[in-house]
Amino acid sequence: MMRPAMRLWPHPILSLFLTLFWLILADSWTFGSLVMGGFLGLAIPLLTAPWWPDKPRLKRPALLIPYIGIVLYDVVISSLHVARVILFLRPEEIRSTYVAVETSLTSPEAIALLAGTITMTPGTLTADLSADGKVLLIHALHAPDPQALRDDIHSRYEARLKRIFA
Repeated sequence: MMRPAMRLWPHPILSLFLTLFWLILADSWTFGSLVMGGFLGLAIPLLTAPWWPDKPRLKRPALLIPYIGIVLYDVVISSLHVARVILFLRPEEIRSTYVAVETSLTSPEAIALLAGTITMTPGTLTADLSADGKVLLIHALHAPDPQALRDDIHSRYEARLKRIFA
């Protein structure tokens, strides 16, 4: 039986993040923005609760903070790398390619976070996911060494996500 608080607030962490993201997007930390963010933070999880079969199983949620820091750092560095590729390489020197990256992640939330992380990082894009969820198809703007890209994804993102998710 679901407790009354859980019926009203089925995903408290999601509610908190939605409220914070609203405040950031609104660029206004006023009482009205906080009320609107709180409303969205409660309404969206309530309205989407029927489509959430289970809650994500986070083994170590505190490790999300350094993961976000690494992703933000990689976004900045990748932006500089993409700018260098676009500004200084001739078109025939750019090695755009698709790379299949196998993952050993089992949690759908971890796989989605990995795919989203890759897409957020400038110069890479998650183009497809295999039906069994074990292989991501990544497009890279410039990857002269596809194996190095695979290794980087495994060591920087996948290994950390394994520690975060059960």
